[in-house]
Amino acid sequence: MSVPMPNNIMPPQMAHPFPGYQPPQRMPPGTPPQRMSGPGPYHSEQSRRTPGRRPNVKGSSGPSNQPPGPSMGPMPHHSVHRPTHKPKPKKKASDLVISQQLRELVPESQAYMDLLSFERKLDATIMRKRLDIQEVLKKPMKTKRKLRIFITNTSYTNQSKSPGDQLNSEECQTTWELKIEGRLLDENGQVRSDPRAPKKKFSSFFKSLIIELDKEMYGPDSNFVEWHRNPQTQETDGFQVKRPGDKPVKCTINLQLDYQPQNFKLDPRLGRLLGIHTATRPVIVTALWQYIKTNKLQDPIHRDTIKCDEYLQSIFDCPTMKFSDIPFKLNPLFQQPPDPIVIEHVVAVEPGETKSVTHWDISVEVDDTLKQQMNNFLVSTVAQQEIMSLDQKIYETVDSIKALKTKREFMLSFASDPYGFINKWLISQSRDLKVMLNIEGDPEEERKAEFYQKDWLKEGVCRYFYTKVQQRRAELERDLGVRQLGTSTSNAN
Repeated sequence: MSVPMPNNIMPPQMAHPFPGYQPPQRMPPGTPPQRMSGPGPYHSEQSRRTPGRRPNVKGSSGPSNQPPGPSMGPMPHHSVHRPTHKPKPKKKASDLVISQQLRELVPESQAYMDLLSFERKLDATIMRKRLDIQEVLKKPMKTKRKLRIFITNTSYTNQSKSPGDQLNSEECQTTWELKIEGRLLDENGQVRSDPRAPKKKFSSFFKSLIIELDKEMYGPDSNFVEWHRNPQTQETDGFQVKRPGDKPVKCTINLQLDYQPQNFKLDPRLGRLLGIHTATRPVIVTALWQYIKTNKLQDPIHRDTIKCDEYLQSIFDCPTMKFSDIPFKLNPLFQQPPDPIVIEHVVAVEPGETKSVTHWDISVEVDDTLKQQMNNFLVSTVAQQEIMSLDQKIYETVDSIKALKTKREFMLSFASDPYGFINKWLISQSRDLKVMLNIEGDPEEERKAEFYQKDWLKEGVCRYFYTKVQQRRAELERDLGVRQLGTSTSNAN
């Protein structure tokens, strides 16, 4: 059914009497919309100047040179914007998931989803273990090792270099030398011989060392040899003492271990009760709390109160105490420093050059090797880089699978209904182009003749003629000087 047209309106297919008017070009059916580089019906300002419509592009501003015409409602218009390039979005964990349709199409893909679920559980477990390791590393990790102390004493008599030289009393004096060294033993009780293994200096195990010599032989002023640790101490592999003498010397070696963290010697009463002689503060507090729980000394109503039994009353001298008071009550019971290691040794001095070696094994605390392994595990980035590389390959593979699925659906839709698919595809492409170019209005409707047979066209024609008349009038006034003539006549009157 044909639509009746007004008598004073000509269809766009006919030659239009208005100068400068170019009707929109009609595209052949089935042709997808394309963005044109040159002037066209949707991208040229000239082509959009239809009767009653003024070009309106977003971003333009400023007063209009045209006089206002008759009032009318909003006219359909559209504007064009260049698309801006956005940064590439970061990959998400959801990008690795295969859709349910694809899983139904390829049943074997369920194995991949099972692996993906297992990977998530494994990642959660590894993250939890990493947090546990970080908490463990905040606490000191020590292990007991055997330190073998070697005490070597050497005695020799000074002799002349030439057989014919006469020796005086100083040159014939006998001298002895005492060396104290130490080596850590491995798990098999053998001295480490691997040069690549990290070596800890002997002096780093001790806070102080005192050698007390026989007072009767060397007097009260020179019978002590002392070494004490300070912030400027240079670590060494051993200590050496050299003295003159030709008789055996009794000496006492006092070694004060350097505990890290600090250890305390308990009061004998509390030590016998808890079964601890020397320990750190957290170990002592934990042992006391264990004793309280074992003997049910916690008040059942006021849980922060402890009822002291006869043993605790004799130690703390109170019938009850608060949990918050335990650290303050323990401070007087800490006797520091702990007892030193005492070694009684006799320096054997015999005629001629002699050498003797004795050794003792003592227990020391060293950093657990597991701590270093944990730290290396946390700071290692080799495995992380490999995992990121494999994840990137998986992302690319899943993207290619999704692209192939879309391509397959495209081909199947086209094969099942070519005519309907082409129409839907053209509509979709037109809508996408409109979104990409940020076009306002409906270009698809504007290219049809029915669009120009609506009621708003009469008002548009009137506005067009009014604008042209005003422009022509302004040109005539400027060329003929009508306005200037009128001004001079008024002045003469």
